[in-house]
This record gives sequence, C-alpha cells and structure tokens, in this order.
Amino acid sequence: MKVKRHFQVTIPDDLRKQFHLVEGDYMKMETSSEGLILRPVKVVHPDQAYFYAKEWQAGESEADRDIANGDVIGDFKDIKSALKALKSAKV
Repeated sequence: MKVKRHFQVTIPDDLRKQFHLVEGDYMKMETSSEGLILRPVKVVHPDQAYFYAKEWQAGESEADRDIANGDVIGDFKDIKSALKALKSAKV
C-alpha cells in the first residue's frame, strides 16, 4: 500500500472482500508497538440497535428454526381467517 495525497490509502480488493468493506464504511485506527492497526467499525442506527441484542437474535434463531421445520400457520386469504387461526393457535 502507498500513502497518497491527503494521506489516503487503498485497501486491497481481497481484504475488502474478506472483511465485507464497502465505500463509506468507518475504520478505527489504533497503534501498537509494531505500527498501525485498522479495524472495521459497523455503525448501527439507535432505532435498529434492538435487533442486534442477544435476546432478539435468540428469538430470530427460534423463528428461523420454526419456519425451516414448517411449524407455522398461514397464508391467509383475509384478516378474518387470520384472526380465527390466531385465537385457536396453541402458544
């Protein structure tokens, strides 16, 4: 890599793919005794932070397993049949 004008560097394509980096991503720079360390930083909007909580992700995994096992009810033609199914569903 070469330090270019305005101290910019280009991350090689294979590393961008390996770390799923795209234009506009943020990087954190740290120092060590051996030099500089760049780390990808994923920014999550506060309104979406709940989705990444362990509890929420556990629920998502459970839902994925239920769907894969066919343990779901639906499709419904109308709201009336959907409500009827919900009222009689064993939870």
